[in-house]
Amino acid sequence: MKFENGFYTALGTPLDENGNLVESSLRKHINQQIDAGASGLLLMGSMGIEAYIKNSSYANIVRVAADEVSGRLPLFVGIMDNSIVKVKEKIELLGNARIDGVVLTTPYYATLDTAQMINWFTSIADFSPYPLYLYDLAVVTKTKITLAVIDKVINHPNIKGIKTADWEMIQAIGRKYPEAEFECFYSGLDSFDYANMMGIGKNLDGMFSCTPKNGRKMFDAISAKDYTTARKYLDNILLMRNTMIAHGLMYSFTHCMNLLGCDGNFHQDYCIPISEESKKALSDTMKRIGEI
Repeated sequence: MKFENGFYTALGTPLDENGNLVESSLRKHINQQIDAGASGLLLMGSMGIEAYIKNSSYANIVRVAADEVSGRLPLFVGIMDNSIVKVKEKIELLGNARIDGVVLTTPYYATLDTAQMINWFTSIADFSPYPLYLYDLAVVTKTKITLAVIDKVINHPNIKGIKTADWEMIQAIGRKYPEAEFECFYSGLDSFDYANMMGIGKNLDGMFSCTPKNGRKMFDAISAKDYTTARKYLDNILLMRNTMIAHGLMYSFTHCMNLLGCDGNFHQDYCIPISEESKKALSDTMKRIGEI
């Protein structure tokens, strides 16, 4: 299946104090992204704190999201974990959900060598009824998905692509396997404008969750090949990201999503609340870039 160019949003996951889904908030969040023109959605990726979701909430989150999306755009679901048997359990929890693929990092507890990575991904791909997309997130997992791994899995009938910020690997895949049915989703937020100039047009990031207006304007400009304007809106998104990092990324993410009218906690439950001064700085930046 081929996916269109555009911005793909890694959704946040709104939870209550007990770790249960705030259903109305997730539905609103999804519709904000669809209204903004997102080309696809990733549910429970790293921005969606998949690794911190309690097992009893996982299936319900997928059910609600799939119901709300209802085929209007592609929906991918994170299945990250630390063993093959645990990932298989998550896939079984999906039931017959109407989704377009599952997304999987390497394990995030122990590092893997090349042979182990190949076994990891092919074992899950053999089991999954859904297409599998690799998620290259070495900053978290400490294991980099390499071109040597891609060489061994790219022809697997159920491995369909990769999400990565590795510009050189995307170029290498494109040059080495021009005919392969293998999608590359680029996650290098800082260079989305230049990536599109170079023909890398499927851009996936969690920052689009709290900057849907700027995401739409940026990709409208990219569609018109107006890269100067696109850069202006990308700079807005980067300003928002940098402000969030300065005040504590994930709790700041919660505050920004709440400002957009999406209730609940979007951060890990151990995060420390931010100050009123931080909230004001975040609110001022959201106003400055035109999100509220």
